[in-house]
Amino acid sequence: MQRDAQHQLYEYMAPKLYRTCKRYLKKEEEIEEVLADAFYIIFTKIDQLKEYGAFEAWARKITVNNCLLQLKRNVNFNLYLEDVTLKIQPESVAETPLEEEDLLKLLEHIPEGCKTIFNLFVIEGYGHKEIAVMLNISEGTSKSQLNVAKTKLKDLVNQLYYQKAK
Repeated sequence: MQRDAQHQLYEYMAPKLYRTCKRYLKKEEEIEEVLADAFYIIFTKIDQLKEYGAFEAWARKITVNNCLLQLKRNVNFNLYLEDVTLKIQPESVAETPLEEEDLLKLLEHIPEGCKTIFNLFVIEGYGHKEIAVMLNISEGTSKSQLNVAKTKLKDLVNQLYYQKAK
């Protein structure tokens, strides 16, 4: 019976947690590995969850933490900005309004450190002090990286979605 419950829980949560991983990681192999690790922790530590109404937030936090562990292996969050090379075409403003999905796609075109801090601050709701501890950086670096992420996203949005038709 427990296996059936785990399978149902996996079926329900996997798409949500996959999208969370996708916001942080680019490589499909890394996403799958992090997702598998997250589910292992969820299934082995579910007895530690005190409030079942908070399950989804708890599972997402585990997933985000696993994504951060993966990123820490490959990303120096104290380094600043490589140039963004765009391989996407501008959209016509009259035809395509900017949607949440579009913004998430644009996040793929900003440097990893900035993207991670943007995700943690804007989407996950962590403060700069918490982010600094999580990533072993200063609060100033967190704030600076967030500012760079916002600036780059604004530039991308203006460039790709709000160009004047020629």
